[in-house]
Amino acid sequence: MNLSTALSKQYTKEQLSAREAQRLAEFIAWGPVVFQASRLMVKWGILDLLRDADGGLTRQEICQQTGLSDYAVKCLTEASLSIGTILVDPETERFSLSKVGWFLLTSPNIRVDMDFNHDVNYEGMFRLDESLKNGKPEGLKHFGSWPTIYEGLSSLPEQVQKSWFGFDHFYSDSSFPEALKIIFDERHVRSLYDVGGNTGKWALQCVGYNQEVEVTILDLPQQIAMMQANVKGQEGAERISGYGINLLDPDALFPQREGGLDAIWMSQFLDCFSMDEIVGILRRAKAAMTLETRIYIMETLWDRQRYETAAFCLTMTSLYFTAMANGNSKMYHTEDMAQCIKEAGLEIEQIYDHLGMGHSIIVVK
Repeated sequence: MNLSTALSKQYTKEQLSAREAQRLAEFIAWGPVVFQASRLMVKWGILDLLRDADGGLTRQEICQQTGLSDYAVKCLTEASLSIGTILVDPETERFSLSKVGWFLLTSPNIRVDMDFNHDVNYEGMFRLDESLKNGKPEGLKHFGSWPTIYEGLSSLPEQVQKSWFGFDHFYSDSSFPEALKIIFDERHVRSLYDVGGNTGKWALQCVGYNQEVEVTILDLPQQIAMMQANVKGQEGAERISGYGINLLDPDALFPQREGGLDAIWMSQFLDCFSMDEIVGILRRAKAAMTLETRIYIMETLWDRQRYETAAFCLTMTSLYFTAMANGNSKMYHTEDMAQCIKEAGLEIEQIYDHLGMGHSIIVVK
C-alpha cells in the first residue's frame, strides 16, 4: 500500500504507550457522549465566553452569562476537562480554553464537520452495521425511503440540507482557484461537461473565469432544477445548461457534442459510487470523448494527504457514504481510482496534488 510520508509514519508503527492506548480506547467507547458534550459547549457559547474572558471564568459566572443551570454547567465543564477542551485553575476554580477547545471553536473545517456529523450522520450511524452488511445506506431511512441521499437532497429538512451542502462545498471550494488554472490555462477549453454539478457553483466559477466556455451540467433531473434556480440571473448563466441523467443507469449515455468536447469535470463525484459503478461511468464518459478531450477528476485521495489529520477525516467520511449516502462508495485510495480508470480503457496523464484542502486532480485521456 502506497502512503504519503506522514501517513507511513503514523500507520506503520505503534505510536502510543500502553496507558495512552488505554485512554484512547475509552475515548472511542465514549465517543458519542464526547461529541455531544463538545457540540453543546460550542452551541451554547461556553467556549466563546472562555476564549474572550481574560483570566477565565468561574462556574457561577458561566451560569450567569449563559442562563444555564448550575447542574448543566457543572456536567458540561467536568466532561470538557476530561475531554481536553478546557482547563481549570485549581486555586481560583476558573476555567479557560485549551488548545483543543480553541481549534474546536475557531477552525472553520472542524465546525463544518461537526454540523455535518450532527445534522446528517449522527442518528443514521446507528445502522452502520446493517449498511456494511447489506451494501445499502440503511441509516438514510432516518430521513426517507430514497435509495441514495442524492435523490432525497431537495427533500431533506432545511438544516440538514444546510449542513450537507456546507460540508460538500467547503472542501471543494478551497481548490477552485487552482483547478481553474489547471483546466483553462494549460489547454484551450471552450466546452465542458460538469458531471454531478449539483447547485452549479463550479459552473459559475468556470463561466466567470473563461469568457468562451459553455458548461453543461449532467445530474439528476431534480438537481438540474435546483441548479437552474441557483444560477438564474448570475453573470454567465446563459452559458450554463443542464442535462438530466441518472448516472447510475448503465444505459444512460453522456450527450454527444457536435464538434467535439474539450473537458469533462468530475469534482468529489466518483467517490459517490462503487468501483464497478465508477468504471461504468468512465466508460460512458469515454464514449463522448475525442482524443483531445480530457477528464479532470478532483478527489481527496486519502493516501496522498500531506497531514495525517486529513486522512483521518477522509476515512471517517467513507463511513458516511456507507450508512447515509449510498452504501457502497468511499473516499478512495489512488490505487483504487487508477484501477477503475484502467478498466474503463482510459489512461492517467498527470496527477496534481495538494490543491486547496487536500485535493488532487487526476487528468485522464
